[in-house]
Amino acid sequence: MVKPKTSTLSEAARIVPDTVRLIHRLARDKTLHRGVRVRLWLLLGYLASPVDLVPDFIPVVGYADDAIITSLVLRSVIKRAGVEEVRAHWPGTPDGLATLLRVCRLEQGEQKDGLLRRGYVLEGLTLGWNVVGIVVLAIAAIGARSVALGGFGLDSLIEIGASTVVLWELSGTGEARQRKALRAIGTAFVILAVYLAVQSTYVLVTAHHPKHSVLGIVWTAATAAVMFALAAGKARVGRALDNPVLRTEGRVTMVDALLATAVLAGLALNAGLGWWWADPLAGYVILFYGLKEGMAALRDD
Repeated sequence: MVKPKTSTLSEAARIVPDTVRLIHRLARDKTLHRGVRVRLWLLLGYLASPVDLVPDFIPVVGYADDAIITSLVLRSVIKRAGVEEVRAHWPGTPDGLATLLRVCRLEQGEQKDGLLRRGYVLEGLTLGWNVVGIVVLAIAAIGARSVALGGFGLDSLIEIGASTVVLWELSGTGEARQRKALRAIGTAFVILAVYLAVQSTYVLVTAHHPKHSVLGIVWTAATAAVMFALAAGKARVGRALDNPVLRTEGRVTMVDALLATAVLAGLALNAGLGWWWADPLAGYVILFYGLKEGMAALRDD
């Protein structure tokens, strides 16, 4: 358990008004995870209630319970939301923010290391999922003679390349490395857009009718759910680290999730209603999104 020393209680007392305002602002921020906001509202309720683990009239330690609980909750919030979110909502001085981090036993260097580890985990999960996905999609595509499933396998290959680039970038620092990483990710976006244009046009022109694929439906449904979750995690960590490469690759993962959803819809509509043209039409929509994000990444470079 994190227990503030007596010497830090006086520091904590000086930032109490700013800390309460910070908690209130964070609790009202709907961009934060719901679990984080619930934690903060519960903390505000506890601080406002007459209930005390240690009565306030007891010298020194009377306020220690509030300080301990507040520091524990804020420590968990900072680890989840990131220092940048706290800094954006902090109403006091930079010295006051430094005091808050110190009272929570969470220095910025420690926070950055934790976020980097989380970034590695997110990219490692993305990489592993897509490596397995290439094998699964190859089997499903060959069995169903599906252009969409085969193309989605190519998208998984692009995602593997993007994740590898981010893992490389996270292992070092410097603007030059970030520029190279953004250039590589932007190029991957453009390649994906070209692929979608070719595939969707080919399917529409040839009126290609793939066979039904239960394996394809199950895998694309699972991939959509996993990729949406990973994309959200990368966006949070990238924002907390102020890392444009991780944020951009998070958008690659989001495109992957959207493409999985489109392929899933096409497979389901083809299986249920015989609407073979639903998949290529969805592909055109994602094409424009991917091209937009790719050009944005290349401009950032």
